[in-house]
Amino acid sequence: MPTATATVRPMRPEDVHDADAMAWAALREHIPADFLSSGDAEDDIWRERGRARVAHLLSTDPGGAWVAELGDEVIGLALAIVREEVWGLSLFAVKPGHQGQGLGGRVLEPALEYAEGCRGAIILSSPDPRAMRRYFRAGFRIKPCLAAAGPINRSRIPDGLRSRLGDPVADRATIDAASRHVRGASHAQDLGAMLAAGAELLVVDDRGWATHRNGSPMVVAARDDDAAADLLWSCLAHGPAGESVHVDFVAEHNDWAIRVALDAGLVLSPDGPVFVRGETGPFAPYLPSGAYL
Repeated sequence: MPTATATVRPMRPEDVHDADAMAWAALREHIPADFLSSGDAEDDIWRERGRARVAHLLSTDPGGAWVAELGDEVIGLALAIVREEVWGLSLFAVKPGHQGQGLGGRVLEPALEYAEGCRGAIILSSPDPRAMRRYFRAGFRIKPCLAAAGPINRSRIPDGLRSRLGDPVADRATIDAASRHVRGASHAQDLGAMLAAGAELLVVDDRGWATHRNGSPMVVAARDDDAAADLLWSCLAHGPAGESVHVDFVAEHNDWAIRVALDAGLVLSPDGPVFVRGETGPFAPYLPSGAYL
């Protein structure tokens, strides 16, 4: 049956499981091999986290959640969020075998329309050339990015790091201020979902915050480069000895992150770009979240 007969419709709660499974099948080829799970138990954790992410965003932003359906099968997905008038694309995927036939544009269109009235918009792209073409054609400007990965040289972790374990309630003012400084919108609405998925919150008082999972930062947002570097070092310090960590979406004006990554012994590589439109703040000092921007 041709993809052209697929129906694009709002996502429903009963779609969460199948939509997440389809997205994982479509996007896993762009994930570094050493970042993938290596056993059934880890696979179960990944699947649970993926479904929780999709369910969270469907609950917060039903107007930005769309699927393409062929028969009874979900073959396309676009999840968009709006935080304090800043729109972001959290997840976009088309099932292998149905790509390159125009379906991606059809399911992405209503998610892009969800940005109407927003003052800014953000997309963290995979390296897929089809996705990048769609984002550029939608009026976004590009910010090329680097990534860094590898085991940490723990002998280089600085002494006297100021980051401490944070509390999402007690540290709300710092979280809001740093997020609004770097991207124009707070992350507070999504912080609980990050923590529920196994992240740990770190804070430098009045200057910035970060979340990480097993040493790999999910978000670093700060009001100055020194605080951001302290937070990134503190994330990396929590990485298991001998295991790889990942630092993703290092865009322009974030040389502090490159210095930390190199000093920690990580290896640089090209990453998928960031696309922005309108007012999105300086995007520095900042490492955005792939899921929550």
